[in-house]
Amino acid sequence: MNSKISYKKVGKGQPIIFIHGVGSRKNSWDNIINILKQKYECISYDLRGHGESPLPDKKKFYLEDLVNDLENLRSKLYLNKIHLIGHSLGGQIGPAYVRKFPNNAISLTMLSTAAFRTNSEKQKTLNLINDIRNIGLDAVVPKLINRWYTDEFTKKNPNLILKRIKMIKEMNIETFCRVFWIYATCTMEEWLNEISIPTLLITGENDLSCNPKINMKMAEVIKNSKLEILPKYKHSITSEAGEIVGIKIKEFLDKL
Repeated sequence: MNSKISYKKVGKGQPIIFIHGVGSRKNSWDNIINILKQKYECISYDLRGHGESPLPDKKKFYLEDLVNDLENLRSKLYLNKIHLIGHSLGGQIGPAYVRKFPNNAISLTMLSTAAFRTNSEKQKTLNLINDIRNIGLDAVVPKLINRWYTDEFTKKNPNLILKRIKMIKEMNIETFCRVFWIYATCTMEEWLNEISIPTLLITGENDLSCNPKINMKMAEVIKNSKLEILPKYKHSITSEAGEIVGIKIKEFLDKL
């Protein structure tokens, strides 16, 4: 368990913990937090090996370790019940946390999250990891950017794209591959039906790895859930469609 997780918190009200995805940072939630902080205490943190959170001595870690890091943060901040909002890998950590600590969560929001993937879909992601190791990160970055952002957004926001690439390159490459592997191999379909708290799922219409089809299956098995599909967007809806996502989350939380 990582006791040195870097976090920041703003706002007052019921606490929300935000869980970012592969190679991202706590600051990636800022535009969404700006919408929610007037009514909620918003806590974002860097996953182990990301940003300002160190990698523990145990270099080889699993989804359960990331779940335990989250519980350690909740306990450290003396929080009782929390709302959870996760993007991509964070959207897998969130429900895994709810499954292990069902009494600690009020609601769950899963953004650009994958379950019910075919073996072919999983293999495509594993192939990207193999390419990073075999031909180098620079050769794979254009594929990642194309998967994450629409062409229009990439052209209009070159500085943001460069900043995102810089985040990845600042990471230990094995840590990046490790979290990418956890994301690629995570299987939630056998237990997602155990999630009973109010759950919001949002994904982009053109998200290759977290497509609407699999999100519809997820919404079917999570009984108390609502699914929103955002037209045109790909994977990085937290940055490309942050205001839209923030408003939809606020509407969802305010109704609870």
